[in-house]
Amino acid sequence: QVQLVESGGGLVQVGGSLRLSCAASGSIFSINAMGWFRQAPGKQRELVATITSGGSTIYADSVKGRFTISRDNAKNTVYLQMNSLKPEDTAVYYCNEVKYASGTWFPVIRWGQGTQVTVSS
Repeated sequence: QVQLVESGGGLVQVGGSLRLSCAASGSIFSINAMGWFRQAPGKQRELVATITSGGSTIYADSVKGRFTISRDNAKNTVYLQMNSLKPEDTAVYYCNEVKYASGTWFPVIRWGQGTQVTVSS
């Protein structure tokens, strides 16, 4: 069973940067689309960045131009580079395999523990 381990979160000031990592077990990693989600207190989990097996990327409007998703298939790892961080980026960040159906991307496997990102003003 594929397992996900997120890391790289922390406390950062407004305008700062963080790089999140998500290590995935399982040999099917390279053929699947992966996504980064976040969940702020009292809010639903939302998809903020997606990368397909071919390397195409899709971003939520709220992070476009500030976040960059990438993947290293040899290491079974997906990254999220976050720049120009804002207080509203504060959330627990999760990665997951994603599939596209009925006009939306949805998570496929069991969630990891996530990594906390806190942006202080």
